[in-house]
Amino acid sequence: MADDRFYMTDKKLVFTTAGSNEEARKIARALVERRLAACVHIVPQVRSIYRWEGKLNEAQEWLLVIKTTARVFERVRDAIRELHSYDLPECISTSIEDGSEEYLKWIADSVE
Repeated sequence: MADDRFYMTDKKLVFTTAGSNEEARKIARALVERRLAACVHIVPQVRSIYRWEGKLNEAQEWLLVIKTTARVFERVRDAIRELHSYDLPECISTSIEDGSEEYLKWIADSVE
């Protein structure tokens, strides 16, 4: 039963983008099949504006929201690097501070 204390978990959300729906699906499926992620949401057609190699760029991308654990984060990062077509793929993680106990357990049980 939850109380008012600050609660921190070992669960993480990891974010990356892909240049196509096919690439996003390939990365998402591989992460779940390898049991590095419990779930990956693919948010279609986000617009990214960024500076790369000194130039302003704009691109349509697909955002991946990856649910995983701190224990396998390095393996998630390595898999993204392996599977991605970008020279420098985004790989940013943030901690999940709290959540439904059942859902957090499902994440843990789904990730090796």
